[in-house]
Amino acid sequence: MSQDIKIKISNLTKIFGPKAKSVLKYVDNGMSKDDLLKEHQHVLGLSNINLDLANKNIEVIMGLSGSGKSTLIRHINRLIEPTTGSVTIGGEDVIQMPIEKLRLFRQQKTAMVFQSFALLPHKTVTDNICLGIHLQGVKGDEAIQRAKKWIDRVGLTGYEDRYPSQLSGGMQQRVGLARALTCDTEILMMDEAFSALDPLIRSDMQDLLLELQTELHKTIVFITHDLDEALKIGDRIAILNGGALVQHGTSQDILMTPADDYVRDFVKKVNRSHVLHAKSVMNDQKPDNGAAKILVKEEDSIDNVLCEILRSNADCAVVQDSSGAEVGYLNKKDIAEVVKPLVEE
Repeated sequence: MSQDIKIKISNLTKIFGPKAKSVLKYVDNGMSKDDLLKEHQHVLGLSNINLDLANKNIEVIMGLSGSGKSTLIRHINRLIEPTTGSVTIGGEDVIQMPIEKLRLFRQQKTAMVFQSFALLPHKTVTDNICLGIHLQGVKGDEAIQRAKKWIDRVGLTGYEDRYPSQLSGGMQQRVGLARALTCDTEILMMDEAFSALDPLIRSDMQDLLLELQTELHKTIVFITHDLDEALKIGDRIAILNGGALVQHGTSQDILMTPADDYVRDFVKKVNRSHVLHAKSVMNDQKPDNGAAKILVKEEDSIDNVLCEILRSNADCAVVQDSSGAEVGYLNKKDIAEVVKPLVEE
């Protein structure tokens, strides 16, 4: 397995029902989720998922309710047993781990942040944050010092002795995040972690996560049903539909080349100019020598490029890479064509 891949999911299928193994053949032959339920009274959770999740990336898994995203994340630490398939982490198949080794893996290699906060109401902020490392065997002053570090880092200083009922929803989720970070695991799993929060608080938590990731470089698996959230925080995005993986790529891939109508419906209302980068839409047609030009970087958003063109009254933008070399060109007409919402043909 490549060193760049942290989690390798191979041929993973999950069927819920008493005779899952016996109906697996129908799924292998292409039976849909609806037909499996109608004809065999079994629920298809995941259908032959093959997915490589990169080391030190924020990997977003998204889809509508019932698409299988929460089922998928719970296979990574084997909270759910698959019908067939493997989940390989660090060269070991989690699905084949004996129970004692699996318990240690869950404690030492993974941490999870839940949508429902999952705080113990009778324990203080500090005690809730220490819960994970207590299970790892860290006690006393060392546990308190590690908790204090993350209490400060997530903005909870002064609330150490408060109880969950005394905190807002956003602050409760900061406790959940601090608890996971205090465990210092390689993999952080976040299942709809910000979905229950008000929009402004949710945006603040997304910003906090991105800020922390620039320092920590964790492998983060983030579940969401919100495409705007996925586009904001994800290094790569995997989109599920009916238990099947339909596309996995960067935000630029998803917006520029949606794999099917399901993905196209997701992205057609997105403000593409805010998300797309200059390098994703530039062309190789060099402008006339007399054209008024500005210089932009590959990673500049189309919004910023257009603003600079208009502010400078320029005809076009010259796109440069990190070394300053010219790699492409953009003009207002190109931008107008690219940022049109996707519509069905």
